[in-house]
Amino acid sequence: MDARELLVDTIAHIRPAHAVEHLTPEDAERRVPGANHSIAEIVAHLNFWAGWFCDRCEGIHAPMVTSAASGWPAVVPGSWPELHARFLTTLHRAVALGDDPGRLASRLIPAIEFPPLANYTIRDAIVHIGTHNAHHLGQVIILRQLMGLWPPPSGSWTW
Repeated sequence: MDARELLVDTIAHIRPAHAVEHLTPEDAERRVPGANHSIAEIVAHLNFWAGWFCDRCEGIHAPMVTSAASGWPAVVPGSWPELHARFLTTLHRAVALGDDPGRLASRLIPAIEFPPLANYTIRDAIVHIGTHNAHHLGQVIILRQLMGLWPPPSGSWTW
């Protein structure tokens, strides 16, 4: 597994940085009728979970949230530039975890308290971040399409 290809320089879908590029705070925070979250809220959610998994990979005990809503932090109006920057920084933080192939098979210590994740390795956590991001970045793309903000300036796949 190549963490960079999974998290930053994706091949199977648009790069995460491109999916969220060139959005104003107003556009990122805009609520589209019928959608549960704004782009900024989705990115705050991605930041929360990617940061949580990175902490766990680094041996920092961050307890599992007690409700799904706790993994969706409130977005402060006008905070999009900081959310956007933190998203890119956290992606690179996760890539760095995969830079030492010898550590990828290491189990997370302490183990995650949630039974389905209790045996996770660093590799498992990186894959989890990548698949979770892919799911929610698809939502970001749909929101951008509905707002008429697609494709991004860097372009997109044509199929």
